[in-house]
Amino acid sequence: MLAAPLHRNLGGWGAGIDADVIYELLMVLKLIGRGNLAVGRIYEGHVNALQLIQTFGTTEQIEAYALDARERHKIFGVWNAEASDGVKIIPQDNGRYRLEGSKTFCSGGAYVERPFVNGALPDGSWQMCVVPMDEVKTVSDPDWWQPAGMRATASYKVDFSGVELEESALIGKPGDYFRQPWLTAGVIRFAAVQLGGAEALFDATRQYLYSLKYTNDPYQQERIGRMAIAIESGNLWLRGAADKVAAYAPVFGGYPIVTNTQVDRIVAYTNMVRTAIEQICIDVMQHCERCVGTRGLLPPNPIERVIRDLTLYLRQPAFDAALSNAGKYALAQTSPVDILWCDE
Repeated sequence: MLAAPLHRNLGGWGAGIDADVIYELLMVLKLIGRGNLAVGRIYEGHVNALQLIQTFGTTEQIEAYALDARERHKIFGVWNAEASDGVKIIPQDNGRYRLEGSKTFCSGGAYVERPFVNGALPDGSWQMCVVPMDEVKTVSDPDWWQPAGMRATASYKVDFSGVELEESALIGKPGDYFRQPWLTAGVIRFAAVQLGGAEALFDATRQYLYSLKYTNDPYQQERIGRMAIAIESGNLWLRGAADKVAAYAPVFGGYPIVTNTQVDRIVAYTNMVRTAIEQICIDVMQHCERCVGTRGLLPPNPIERVIRDLTLYLRQPAFDAALSNAGKYALAQTSPVDILWCDE
């Protein structure tokens, strides 16, 4: 699984980078999320990181990091969030780069060994870089991470001050991290994990009703029916997202040196996917809670943990901006709604 996101010629099956298997990747992420949302969050970050390396990295970087994933079983991640003491990347006279500052929400902070730790260069531009955590000294703050859910992700605050990197650790050019559609289109990955959490709630709710012999209650049947409709809607959104990504370019997001005129459409569509699946998950949680009542929400019943984890995981940044982007794109088009999202 650690090698799966690599191109086939590197020992993987292209999960996350080969557009032809995007749907299969989304199904894998959904199944992992159904089993455990924290594991799904970590693995989605691993896929994201290797996709960025294979998109923006040099041949030498791609081969070196592929070896780390395939042979050395290193887990990759993307740690981009920060507060006022964010990471600065400072060029040194000896050709190396020194990091100063911290990252927050470092998912897998206790065990991810190859995270992207992006930071600001002296001119303010944003540079991607990969830190070999097993080769440098950092300071983690586990006390910073005391959430109601998703605690197992170990999303600590990590101080990178004093870490020095070779130039080979810098991935791509300044500003590449924010290029579209790569920045936004990846939301379909975490949406797939989240939908897996909703599926876990559906299965657990149904099992709970079986155990109490409540399956003949018409109100319970109505709630389960609504949950089934919501989850199937989510699966259709994932299918649509995979089809759109596959039609957009042979590789996820296209090639950085090739301009695609449909970039705004794929960004808007993936923002719709993210928004729709968030609401689907919220609806499933509410129906689940009404089905099982207070007793079904008490530990050690797994429903309680899944709801806590999913509630926190759904709080992805810039929700309003994502929804607004979809509306802005739709308003800018003059084509009828039935072909608004169709491939030309």
